[in-house]
Amino acid sequence: MPTPLSSEDLDRAVAQLPGWRVAEKGLTASYRVDRTLVPSLYVAVAAAEDAADHHAEITILYGTVSFVLNTHSEGGAVTEKDTDMAARINEIAADHQATPV
Repeated sequence: MPTPLSSEDLDRAVAQLPGWRVAEKGLTASYRVDRTLVPSLYVAVAAAEDAADHHAEITILYGTVSFVLNTHSEGGAVTEKDTDMAARINEIAADHQATPV
């Protein structure tokens, strides 16, 4: 079972995750992406989430895709599962020419 990250570990992790920040609900990031690439970006992220058995809250508004990550089984705290998924989302976003907002 994942354990919540300490504030120091969380600060270190976020420093390695361009575009991500800590917010009230967990780790958050938004990306601007060409609207024609939004569906393929979403499909790629969904596949990565399913593979990791860890899912983000995703909001799509025009050419902006936003993510919130936290671990429900840990009361909404941020765990390594979240930082790992954030890193994977960064890779997928880059593959789809998405840029952090």
